[in-house]
Amino acid sequence: MNSTDLSVLRSAVSWLKASHSVAIATVVQTWGSAPRPVGSWLAIREDGQVAGSVSGGCVEDDLIRRVQTEILTRAIPEMVVYGVSQQEAARFGLPCGGTLQLLVEPKPELAVLEKLLAQISSHQITRRIVNLSTGQSILGVGSRQDQFVCNDQEMQTSYGPRWRMVIIGAGQLSLYTADFALASDFEVIVIDPREEYAEGLNRDDLIFHKGMPDDVLLEIGVDQHTAVVALTHDPKLDDMALMEALKSPAFYVGALGSRKNTQKRKERLLEFDLNKAQVDRLHGPVGLYIGALTSPEIAVSILAEVVAVKYGISVPKKN
Repeated sequence: MNSTDLSVLRSAVSWLKASHSVAIATVVQTWGSAPRPVGSWLAIREDGQVAGSVSGGCVEDDLIRRVQTEILTRAIPEMVVYGVSQQEAARFGLPCGGTLQLLVEPKPELAVLEKLLAQISSHQITRRIVNLSTGQSILGVGSRQDQFVCNDQEMQTSYGPRWRMVIIGAGQLSLYTADFALASDFEVIVIDPREEYAEGLNRDDLIFHKGMPDDVLLEIGVDQHTAVVALTHDPKLDDMALMEALKSPAFYVGALGSRKNTQKRKERLLEFDLNKAQVDRLHGPVGLYIGALTSPEIAVSILAEVVAVKYGISVPKKN
């Protein structure tokens, strides 16, 4: 599952603190073309107010009714299935006969959700385990490799920044790219040792390192859920980062520069301890070609390419 939708979690915590009755519904299984992926969740208040979505609007109205009239009166989680038959799928607007299975928790624990919110806000990946017999849940340490689990005994879900983007450079383009990456559910780390760029960079929503890029990449441990984007336009910094990133399991490595400069960069990298296969992993010029001119437009193109690679979509070759 991607990082939890913080607005849903914040709403649930706020409502519970105000003494409202709240149920949380989580998508635990889908068949066919269900509109929302496993792990998507929805908070429902006793008066029918909602935060989040489990079906893009297909089943929410019926689910709210069931929560208000039946589920909130119960003590333990309940499985709810929509779209078992073709007729029911059509009734609820599930496309192509899709089926949706939800776990609805009528008594989520405020203390657990508050702790979960605090840990996510501090960039910690957290595993939440819900006992289906009692409705009680516990929190543990999660990892980027965690998978969603739901069986007869428990539901296990990991929340937090499972996907990570490391940006080399703290200039204007980097900050626009960071904003779009944060909105796309990435944890964002910015690395820039230059004092003139570090000055004034005071943001709680990203992690900033002032060390040399190659050292920081080794320190933080680049894995297969990490994208590395070099945007300083300074070969001394970008190339140092790329030498480590291209040897790592990072799912995406890209660098700013023209086609001519990218070719020169690849030739330089081959003079170090990188082989051709590693150098060929470099996406350069960084981003999909969309005719972007301004920093925000270039940032959009960068995020588009990173997301495409993340989901295994082939991107055009840049010769």
